[in-house]
This record gives sequence, structure tokens and C-alpha cells, in this order.
Amino acid sequence: MIRVVIVDDDPMVRTGLRLILGGEPDLDLVGDAADGRQAMTVVRDMRPDVVLMDIRMPVQDGLTTTELLLDRPSPPRILVLTTFDADDMVLRALRLGAHGFLLKDTPPAKMIEAVRAVARGEPALSPSVAHQVIAAATGRYKPQAVKELDQLTAREREVAIEVAKGSSNPEIATNLSVSVATVKANITRIFAKLGTDSRVDVANTVRDAGLL
Repeated sequence: MIRVVIVDDDPMVRTGLRLILGGEPDLDLVGDAADGRQAMTVVRDMRPDVVLMDIRMPVQDGLTTTELLLDRPSPPRILVLTTFDADDMVLRALRLGAHGFLLKDTPPAKMIEAVRAVARGEPALSPSVAHQVIAAATGRYKPQAVKELDQLTAREREVAIEVAKGSSNPEIATNLSVSVATVKANITRIFAKLGTDSRVDVANTVRDAGLL
């Protein structure tokens, strides 16, 4: 059995993760916590094999908690969860020793396999996170681009990535299952937030953030 602890300040996320993981015969959900400080106590008492760790939390954030947990004797493996892939904390978490990094919208089957992989000692990275790591390793990762994209909503980020792929507005609408009008509105907001009126500038920012 793989003993798992869930750490996230959003009770709905904790409930959703329990529903995703709870039905698996080899996963034992032994506890959860709403912030990093609670997590320290839960992990000490329950001794999990894997901790699903949110990054942005009150009281004590996920990065601090990851570092403190990994300094303990026989630490658990840390699988970091986040809403955004273009986040400078991705690399910080991995440098601290986190064993994997997934987006919260990862399909359930892939999330379950990621928990198993991390428990086996294998890394688990969402594809976009893997691109970011590769970009950093090859010198193509620019933290400023990540900060600029942090201004965007999740939907605007999706549209920006499609723009960087060279998709037209109708193609973006099809790929994201939205209307062309919605795509145009998102692009207008992206231009305003990034201070540009050029799709090329948007594409360059996305690439510099390691998302392609």
C-alpha cells in the first residue's frame, strides 16, 4: 500500500483528490492538511509515502513545507500540485528536492499513475512543466517571461499558448471549445496585460517562459 497525505488549503480540492485517489486498491489516504504547518504534524503522525503538496497556502506555503519535510530523516516523497504551469516556483520546488510536479487539472488516471511513479522513486512531471525544465536547462527559460504570464488567467494562458503555436483565431476556438468572439476577447486582454499588440510578442513570451 502507498500511504498518501493531501495538503491543500481548498477543501474542494482535497475532496476532489480523495475521490480521485480513494478508490484505488493500492493507495491509502491516511490524512490531509489545510496548510503547511498542519502538514508537518500530519506527516509526522501518519508517516506517508507520498505527499500531494499545494504551493500557494496560508500560514506556511508549500515550498517552505517541502524543504522542511525533506530535511527530516526518512522523508516522504513530495508531489507538488499547482494551478499554473508558468510559475517560477516550479523550478524552485524541484531544486528543493520535490519528486514531481503536476497541474491540478491533470486527468485522474495520469494523476493516479504519477502518485505510483513517485512512490517508486520515479519523477512525475506534467508535459508543460517538463518543457519548462528543459528550457531552463538549455538556457531558454527567462524568469521575467514567467512573471509576465502570471498576470494571465488560466483561459488567457491557454489562448496565449495557442497563439504561440501559430493557431488562427478559428483554430484556437476549435481547440479550446469556445467561440471566436471569446478568443478575440481573450487576446485583447492578453495584449493589454503584456503591453503589446503583436501576436509575435505573445509567442516569444510564451516560449521564453518555457511553455513550448
